[in-house]
Amino acid sequence: MKYCMECGTRLHDKFLKNEGVIPYCDTCETFRFPVFSTAVSMEVLSPDRDKILLIKQYGRDRYVLVAGYVNKGENAEDTVVREVREELGLQVTELHFQKSEYFKPSNTLMLNFACVVDSESLAHISEEEIDSCRWFSLEEAEANIAEGSLAGKFLTRFLAKQKQGEEIVW
Repeated sequence: MKYCMECGTRLHDKFLKNEGVIPYCDTCETFRFPVFSTAVSMEVLSPDRDKILLIKQYGRDRYVLVAGYVNKGENAEDTVVREVREELGLQVTELHFQKSEYFKPSNTLMLNFACVVDSESLAHISEEEIDSCRWFSLEEAEANIAEGSLAGKFLTRFLAKQKQGEEIVW
């Protein structure tokens, strides 16, 4: 961030006790901490937890995880429930936080969750947000996720924990 989001003054670095060097606005006389978006992504598991739903969207021919931005005033867990309901027409019955990672291309902090849904029905998919989707076995999901993507990184980590027998505390 080079300019103050309130007044537009060019920021300069200034030391703040217990924080280090932080951008500072002389006009507003305040420190300006980094601003970024926050989003969630989900390994959406079937009720039996033996399949993962992957989606294609935005005209791209690659499978990714279901994801969406956190709205102002909303916590991450509520975002997971809302996005799964809006995009898939399914209800989340269980969810568990997995890992977070900053995604530089969109200046977004991604929070990854695993969630279980109430049904495998794909009858209520949002055609406005999803081009296509498909349930995959755990092995097939790993082979079909977009290579080199953050979604792939999250899925690979999730599946590695499953293979090692790490229990998810639902």
